[in-house]
Amino acid sequence: MPEGLAELHVHIEGTLEPELIFILAERNGIALPYRDLDDLRSRYAFDDLQSFLDLYYANMAVLRTAEDFADLARAYFARAARAGVTRAEFFFDPQAHTARGVAVHEVVAGLSDAVAGARREFGIDAAMIASIVRDRPVPEAHEVFGELLRLGAPIIGLGLDSAEVGYPPSLFEDVFARARAEGLHVTAHAGEEGPPEYVWQALDLLGAERIDHGIRSLEDPALVARLVDERIPLTVCPFSNVRLRAVDSLAEHPLRRMLAEGLAVSVHSDDPAYFGGYVDDNLVGLTDALGLTEAEREVLRRNSWDAAFL
Repeated sequence: MPEGLAELHVHIEGTLEPELIFILAERNGIALPYRDLDDLRSRYAFDDLQSFLDLYYANMAVLRTAEDFADLARAYFARAARAGVTRAEFFFDPQAHTARGVAVHEVVAGLSDAVAGARREFGIDAAMIASIVRDRPVPEAHEVFGELLRLGAPIIGLGLDSAEVGYPPSLFEDVFARARAEGLHVTAHAGEEGPPEYVWQALDLLGAERIDHGIRSLEDPALVARLVDERIPLTVCPFSNVRLRAVDSLAEHPLRRMLAEGLAVSVHSDDPAYFGGYVDDNLVGLTDALGLTEAEREVLRRNSWDAAFL
């Protein structure tokens, strides 16, 4: 078993810290709608997933060039290394950038440059997973995936993220079939705000090898039995669940029940710049709130490696 943690559910755009937002805005001549850092930070109170996404996408305006994306990824690798991460499989959202006029090649060039040096610079084995933004038009998903293929983007998998309710995995069955045909791994956000049915669809229609979030799977005993029997990994993000009101508090988080049920759950940071902490912070918070034992933390660590696309 490798040393350290494998972080498998983190959105690189969600690691964009307020300080870097201001640095990139100045570099790119972008006028921010915030008076200062404190004004920006004051807006990090979210009622639900959509209220978070509104700020998340607005802040991406500062990401314009390959250099910006490389700086973003390197900043995450530096912080992740301090958290004990030695394998990072991070999501990026091409459509979030093409929709505002940034070419896919700028995104891919910057991120892949940072990935290429991650082991040497930070001791992290890093890999990229392109994510389909589910609340954008389905034909656009096919277009951006085709562009990634034309560029020969060094991605290891295809994911599905953004606003879950009303955008079931079934909408994207065809593009994920293309991904599997290309030999890519498949993962999907399901069962955080959306119902257990979305988890079933992710497995049966998309061919998902792991489920991102999946906390509402507990509502469906038959689904739990399947996830346990097939050892389908669930990449859970506790701080995210609480900040987006999917769970009322860390003390009420279902992680310990998920472990007791035999689910292959592991802990990750999702969008740490927005949700108050990186993967080490999540683990400390859970230990304090739930009384996680050292043995349970080791199970979570081992599960993260078992779930990695290695």
